[in-house]
Amino acid sequence: MTCGIFKYVFPQNYSNLGVKVILPCEVGVKTVLPAVKAIMARTIVEKHGLNEKQTADLLGLSQSAVSRYIGRERGNLLNIESTPEVLTLIDQMVNHLIKTPDDKTEILKLFCQTCTTIREKGLMCPACQKQMPQAWAENCSFCKE
Repeated sequence: MTCGIFKYVFPQNYSNLGVKVILPCEVGVKTVLPAVKAIMARTIVEKHGLNEKQTADLLGLSQSAVSRYIGRERGNLLNIESTPEVLTLIDQMVNHLIKTPDDKTEILKLFCQTCTTIREKGLMCPACQKQMPQAWAENCSFCKE
């Protein structure tokens, strides 16, 4: 599968140019994941009334990481807060996490849906395009397909 993605994302004409390979999922780890965690942390504290320590335990983070997410010092490289479909999925994740924290499978499915939605809407494109050759970035439609 990775080989197929590699050939699609980096066609033959870039293979000998020394282009550093950065897949969309790598950009997602640096931008989408922190943005989603930040919204989840704020939602848990503000809407569900848990404190930072309880939120940290629920999310598997440190209390200081939750504090930085809530204070918007972390997780702000990608603006997804104005996308209703994304917020709905994040709310579903939070609600599921609070009601059944041991059911990680459903949370993982919801996270993948969230990431896919973010990619399909082109919200991750600016961050991804910064790391790609300009000629390739201008013609990329990988995430939207």
